[in-house]
Amino acid sequence: MTIAINQITVLAVGLIGGSLAKALKANGFSGEIVGWGRREVSLKKGLELGVIDRYSLDLKEAVTGADLIVVATPTLIAADMLKQLASIVDEQVIITDVASVKGNLFTAAKEAFGKVPPNLVLGHPIAGSEKSGVDAARADLFVNHRVILTPTEETNPDALQAVKSLWESTGADLVEMSVDEHDEVLAATSHLPHVLAYTLVDALAGSPEQQNIFRFAAGGFRDFTRIASSDPTMWHEISLANRDALLKMIDRFTDQLGDLRQAIANGDSDNIVGSFTRAKSARDKFAQMLEEQQK
Repeated sequence: MTIAINQITVLAVGLIGGSLAKALKANGFSGEIVGWGRREVSLKKGLELGVIDRYSLDLKEAVTGADLIVVATPTLIAADMLKQLASIVDEQVIITDVASVKGNLFTAAKEAFGKVPPNLVLGHPIAGSEKSGVDAARADLFVNHRVILTPTEETNPDALQAVKSLWESTGADLVEMSVDEHDEVLAATSHLPHVLAYTLVDALAGSPEQQNIFRFAAGGFRDFTRIASSDPTMWHEISLANRDALLKMIDRFTDQLGDLRQAIANGDSDNIVGSFTRAKSARDKFAQMLEEQQK
């Protein structure tokens, strides 16, 4: 059975929630998109830009009549949103999200609803920007970017298909995996790199030679540390929400860095070259995969 989606309510109309709304409108969604948030100035801006059709600061009012709700709040707030939604929405309403961590939301949903809601389809678009807010929203943000969905055995197939159709209309590529696999993969490929970028810039900024360091930093430093310009509050929340998987990746990296430090201290050229060669080979394969995906 196909579920008709006539009203979508987006909880928090920022970069991701706003971009999803713009993408849906740009690709033929003819229903109503309602925005909710705590800052009316942002919601008014979204209305002025045509990102949403109307808004409400009252959560119950915003979700009334919704066929599908997109939780686009920061990660830790998203868990609380699920608890609030449990008492105000009918079970036939589809709920999805865009958060970077799934485990804490899965747990929060089970606690709030007393079970895994069949119409809950947790998702995560692998797309973003260092910019934030509805002003930065783009209709093409998800084109050729992956969206990971984490359905469970309890997931209603019709609800899953509705969320798939929603993302497919934005030009995204869909992938399904388990909640645990998602959090481990993202800890390694996204959360750890952000932690490293923040830590490197923070360490260098505290150095007595910081002016010369930043003055003569070349493209490699710029490219590697670009993500340190991302929203610190958001990444603090992601780090805490995915604590176990992230700590596992940090420990693995720390061990690897320790081995490399020892090799450099000992002048162990074989281990240094071996580490760098393996990394280059892995990176080249990754680049090739990206090229093939874009063809």
